[in-house]
Amino acid sequence: MSKLMNRVPIPVQAGFARAVFGLPTPVKRLIAGPPVRIDGQELALDAQLLLLLDKLADHELVRGTPEQARARMARAVPLASGPPIEPVAVRALELDGVPARLYTPDEDTDALLVYYHGGGWVLGTLDSHDNTCRYLAREAGVKVLSVDYRLAPENPFPAAVEDAVAAFRHAHAKAADLGVDPDRIAVGGDSAGGNLAAVTALVTTRDGGPAPAFQLLIYPGVDSTVRRRSRELFGDGFFLSSADMDWFCDHYCPEVDLRSDPRFSVLLATDLSGLPPAYLATAGFDPLRDEGEAFGAALAAAGVPVTVRRHRDLIHGYITFLGLGTRFREATAEAAGALRTGLALARR
Repeated sequence: MSKLMNRVPIPVQAGFARAVFGLPTPVKRLIAGPPVRIDGQELALDAQLLLLLDKLADHELVRGTPEQARARMARAVPLASGPPIEPVAVRALELDGVPARLYTPDEDTDALLVYYHGGGWVLGTLDSHDNTCRYLAREAGVKVLSVDYRLAPENPFPAAVEDAVAAFRHAHAKAADLGVDPDRIAVGGDSAGGNLAAVTALVTTRDGGPAPAFQLLIYPGVDSTVRRRSRELFGDGFFLSSADMDWFCDHYCPEVDLRSDPRFSVLLATDLSGLPPAYLATAGFDPLRDEGEAFGAALAAAGVPVTVRRHRDLIHGYITFLGLGTRFREATAEAAGALRTGLALARR
């Protein structure tokens, strides 16, 4: 099946996927099979259908070399992300040598989100999260600065952290050039990008600032030293696997002793007080679920205003599946609303 699908042009595959997701609910249920229920949660039909299509196409998030995995991701992105979201103005930038892309919505705004894409610190590009950034810009009414930080294994830990922090500091220093209020700059990201956003907030706060005004953390990886229950429950068959997580960590931080560094496992930071307010979302069927929620609890215990939201019916990666069905967009819309509110409250 995978060899056959590889011969089909991407636009045709994308059209087929959208057609399947556009079928009546009873038909989609018939195709997807009986509901999946684990840990008191029922998997969303859209998520179950996506996993089935992935299985039929023999798709794996990581397989082979990083170069091969990147090529597969590049082919897969148009299938799930959907057509470009408009109206959003886009232009390329460079932040102290770090490539970036600025998204400006069709409304006046002086708020900015510095965004770090997911991909396990090994995969992901400005293009892989283009529609995600477009969506957040339009729906949250903020400018979005997407950061093309260095990837592993060519640039192992802490290269991505260095780029992430440098990008935020550059955005703050050049706020006037970007047309934004330096007191209304948030950091955000999904998965590994959520990790980098949280680490950037920690590093800049502990250094005495300037620090972000808000954190948008979407199913972040925050502790690579402990295997929690959700990793055992959802480590196989739910898009991101336990084996994938090992592959990513081995490439990003091959020195195991360094994985307890709070710039990698931010949950292990001895002091989280004073960090900016946060919206932290997890997915119920995600091996990263429990560590993300543990980080949310740690933020709250440190006195940080935080909203922790578990989307009980979703899987890892949902913020990049905007072109399929409706459930993934619903969850992403909630994140956009939280971002809009968080930065509105940051206005001085």
